[in-house]
Amino acid sequence: MTSIQIFDGNDTIGGNKIYLEENGQGVFLDFGMNFKKYGDFFQEFISPRKPRGIHDLIQLNLIPKLNIYRKDLIPMDINISSFPSLNVKALLLSHAHMDHCGNIGLLNTDCPIIASPSTIMLLKAMLDSSSAMLGSDVAYYSLKVLNEDKRILKPEKYKDNGRDFICTEPFSESFKEFLHLSTKSRTKFTEGNLSLLNDFSSNFEIKAFEVDHSIYGATAYIISGDKTIAYTGDFRLHGKKGIKSEEFIKKAKDASILIIEGTRAKREDVNESEEIVYEKSLDTAEEAKGLIIADFTARNFERLEMFNSIAKKIGRTLIITPKDAYLLNALEKVDKIDRIKDIRIYRDLKSITKGWEKFLKNREREINSIDPIEISKDPDKFIVCFSLFDIKNLLDIKPNNGTYIYSSSEAFEEESEYPFIRLYNWLKFFKFKIVGFEVSEENNKIRPQFTKGYHASGHVSKSDLIRAIETIDPDIIIPIHTDYPRWFVENFENTVLLKDNEKFKV
Repeated sequence: MTSIQIFDGNDTIGGNKIYLEENGQGVFLDFGMNFKKYGDFFQEFISPRKPRGIHDLIQLNLIPKLNIYRKDLIPMDINISSFPSLNVKALLLSHAHMDHCGNIGLLNTDCPIIASPSTIMLLKAMLDSSSAMLGSDVAYYSLKVLNEDKRILKPEKYKDNGRDFICTEPFSESFKEFLHLSTKSRTKFTEGNLSLLNDFSSNFEIKAFEVDHSIYGATAYIISGDKTIAYTGDFRLHGKKGIKSEEFIKKAKDASILIIEGTRAKREDVNESEEIVYEKSLDTAEEAKGLIIADFTARNFERLEMFNSIAKKIGRTLIITPKDAYLLNALEKVDKIDRIKDIRIYRDLKSITKGWEKFLKNREREINSIDPIEISKDPDKFIVCFSLFDIKNLLDIKPNNGTYIYSSSEAFEEESEYPFIRLYNWLKFFKFKIVGFEVSEENNKIRPQFTKGYHASGHVSKSDLIRAIETIDPDIIIPIHTDYPRWFVENFENTVLLKDNEKFKV
């Protein structure tokens, strides 16, 4: 008998934590951070306290009360021994967005992670180039030890330990080398195991399929045991790799159980595609005077490549941040595609150069960096990929005007509208023409209004969702990653809605 238990993500967008079990062994499907639940308690300058390990997350019910977490993250005043234990053989990761992978770093280190080569490289490069939030240290981690006050944890200095990964496809030697190196000075790195999915043995037969999403490496899975279960992760049909999603849907046909995302179940369908985004952005860029800023979701490298194509077509050069360059360099370990060629790397004016930046510049490749002064001398020659978090660099570029293209998702909640007001103030200060959103007053509040056509969602539309479900034709549909699970009940009589922690046996 197979059991399915959703610990999170059943009625929110993100935070997927799904456990499949058969004959006393099981696998997790994702173990992500639930941003909605975190947002009830935390924000930019209020975050879970790292020296307290899992204490804050357990106390606030932000992670499941299970006995599956790293022992070194458990302070003296937390006892998880009474929580249910699970015999987790592996975790199947769909992709490298934090709402799917952001709590994996909390899990016992004897749980290997099954993921695509691109996802593994992104996890490594993301951790190298960022300050890890609690639980987001997926590719490697430093053990924590008890302080004199045993409620407080401190990291072992100069020691990192690699996680065990199971790759869904063959990998190169350069892939393995990058995964197992440290860019930190004086840090000893203990390698984790690296193997292939074909060599993995469990109660389930696991097959991985590339799907289209707004990040490279997105993967859906078909898990076969007593029953066959198809898990979509996040997917869409209207992107450049939509054919990959179509192939997965065909392979999943007649799966007994379909666990499927429903991000857009509550939203009206719009005519969208990456081709439409390209055409509208190209039209805007061709008419633009001065510097162009392209703003899109972090790690959406398909969109980055689109703006590089636009830059070449109109005689401009694309400029990206050092962090984006580092991640693109990591992806090259997978497919040998040099995505940085003909792109300039923005030179941050700062006093400290991080280890990963030195590694990229000194050991990996020739970096074609560009100083803000060079941009300010001839802004008509460039498209700069900046988000709100990079916008302060305009103070060094000092543009007199320009065009800003917002090519990312809309704000669907009031809390996510505030950054747009701040962004608007920056752009108006530098006299930029804003394309993709505008700010207006509504009910005595300043709110952003978004222009259609400059963004294509990373998630499947309602009409494509219906088509995918009807093609697969499962016996049971279990929605996940949705704030409107009732839509599935209203449209498919074989829908089963699970509550958090509820176990469904088939």
